[in-house]
Amino acid sequence: MTKANKTPLTYRDAGVDIDAGEALVDRIKPLAAKTMREGVMAGIGGFGALFEVPKRYHEPVLVSGTDGVGTKLRLAFEWQRHDTVGIDLVAMSVNDILVQGAEPLFFLDYFACGKLSVDVAASVVGGIASGCEQAGCALIGGETAEMPGMYPDGEYDLAGFAVGAVEKASIIDGKSITKGDVVLGLASSGAHSNGYSLLRKVLARTNSKPEHEFDGQILGDVVMAPTRIYVKPLLAALARFGGAIKGLAHITGGGLLDNVPRILQPGLQAHIESSSWRMPALFEWLRQEGEIDKQEMYRVFNCGIGMVLVVAADTASAVSQMLSDAGETVYTLGEIRGCDAGTSQTVVL
Repeated sequence: MTKANKTPLTYRDAGVDIDAGEALVDRIKPLAAKTMREGVMAGIGGFGALFEVPKRYHEPVLVSGTDGVGTKLRLAFEWQRHDTVGIDLVAMSVNDILVQGAEPLFFLDYFACGKLSVDVAASVVGGIASGCEQAGCALIGGETAEMPGMYPDGEYDLAGFAVGAVEKASIIDGKSITKGDVVLGLASSGAHSNGYSLLRKVLARTNSKPEHEFDGQILGDVVMAPTRIYVKPLLAALARFGGAIKGLAHITGGGLLDNVPRILQPGLQAHIESSSWRMPALFEWLRQEGEIDKQEMYRVFNCGIGMVLVVAADTASAVSQMLSDAGETVYTLGEIRGCDAGTSQTVVL
């Protein structure tokens, strides 16, 4: 080993800028402060974040979830749209724990890059804070990792972690779902964060650009619309109707066909009429330009339905009205029927 070059090295020489990391923390702190809520004991800045489960819970069960944003990030890089993917990150985890009846309590993020851009990272975290505000949970911690050589310039990765609580007696597990229950759907805000590998294939095939006009809007706005967060209206509905809401399914990867059966017992089928809602223009365009089979569409994309509820028939109308009053677009999609013993499935006709 040679010792000819004795110039002192710094971490910055190796590609890591500690000062940039500290500048980012300073930018993040006021964003996180807006998300504070009951239970937060210590948040951003410590080695670990402290959170006390609110005392209004009698038998709290913690529910956790983790997710990312998937290849939607590739469009964020290429189109320089970083302000909404943080909302997607929060939504994918909080909507997941919501389906078991959990109130999201706090959220942590992991942001990894090759070279830290404080402006880009702050834009992403600004979206995360916005998502946490929408979900009513606190952004109490996270990690920013600058790792030279691990990621190309201008790229980063995201992961998110949500923890919520539900009363043990109020856990939603779908076990009470029975034949004759009504299937309701809440409208999505777009493709959310699923199917973007196929979506990007269609964009490439059609040579589509973010500035192109699409259905009276800018294509970039349509494609990058953040995932809808259903937490507050659904928690209110659960508080009012309790066990009448028997099952919830977040329509993510796997679409309507694979997600709804996850809450059904063997021998039950969700029978959904495709005529009960209009597939938004984005999905019709993807289907036509990609020549994608309809059943493939229902398995890859949410096709305009971001959350599915299974509700007792005698309460379905009231639940639908309450959610509509809260600003949700609600569709009566179909009903629960019987099917072959040992299987559960969704059928879209």
